[in-house]
Amino acid sequence: MRLTSFTDYGLRMLMRMASAPGQAFSTADLAQEFGLSRNHLTKIMQQLARGGIVETRRGGGGGATLRHPPAEIRLGDVVRLLEQGQVLVECFGADGNACTIDGCCRLKSRLRRAEHRFLEDLNLSTLADIALPARAAA
Repeated sequence: MRLTSFTDYGLRMLMRMASAPGQAFSTADLAQEFGLSRNHLTKIMQQLARGGIVETRRGGGGGATLRHPPAEIRLGDVVRLLEQGQVLVECFGADGNACTIDGCCRLKSRLRRAEHRFLEDLNLSTLADIALPARAAA
């Protein structure tokens, strides 16, 4: 399974935020630290806010903070949120399925089960488990 860069970058941002849970992080600072596009990180941060993972504040002293302690944020839930709309294979999509064996395929159910198990396995870990070391936060 391959995660999108959207999810990869989102997890990186959350790992940094988990290293200092009470601190507000701006997307500009995170973009500079990771060498990524600020616009792209802003879209990711908006998705994380819509999903209840972070809270955002505008203006001076603003930024994003974790809405819950890192030990309460499950990785599978984050990946599920950030990968929303991304299907593992074409036939899982709501439209555009051009598969000619869809009605008799025995692979589809196995792939669904594997995807479910992948996310459940990630849910065994929390953001606290993968937080960047505090010394790297400077």
